[in-house]
Amino acid sequence: MAGSLLTGLSILIIGDSHLATPDYLIGSLHDDLLRKGAQVHSIGVCGAQAGDWLKVSPGGTCGGAERRGLEKAVVLRGKASTKPVGELIASEKPDLVLVVLGDTMAGYDKPTFQRAWAWQQISRLVQAISASGTQCAWVGPNWGTEGGKYGKTYARVQQVSSLLASNVAPCSYIDSLTFSKQGQWATVDGQHLTAPGYRQWGLAISSALEGIRKERRP
Repeated sequence: MAGSLLTGLSILIIGDSHLATPDYLIGSLHDDLLRKGAQVHSIGVCGAQAGDWLKVSPGGTCGGAERRGLEKAVVLRGKASTKPVGELIASEKPDLVLVVLGDTMAGYDKPTFQRAWAWQQISRLVQAISASGTQCAWVGPNWGTEGGKYGKTYARVQQVSSLLASNVAPCSYIDSLTFSKQGQWATVDGQHLTAPGYRQWGLAISSALEGIRKERRP
């Protein structure tokens, strides 16, 4: 895409199950960033929380996926695990780290939001990334739909998004709740979107990243 502010940018994307299946964000978001001329490496691990990206942590039962550049996503299944973000940054030297996390820290099945615990998870990951001096952005959760397998609620996802917005600096925050109305994007289980939703979410994130780069231009 001629003239994109993302052209030539090296982007490392890490996150949870929203990146762990080929037709999720590891497809739509990854593809749009490539189309805009970025170099992209995406890693998604099911159930991963922010603190898991500070160490090697095995993924959940649905595994994970990894994708580099134009290659197809490699589904890792039971072999999926997170990698320490500091080591990833040191070896790959990306221009930007994009974190896609939020739903896994919401505790939708719990009566109250574990705010202090989530804040600690977020802060530790942000500190690890910012220590490298690498630009970063954090993508918060989308509305999804209420109920389903994980018991997602609009009230709880709003709490998570608000906590992230206030605590991811110096990373930029990408508020996914602004991309759609409640329930607008259909889901398969309340949390994970159907293919059209992932396409729309991926395009919206990509556009938001361009906006961030525009703001940060000297």
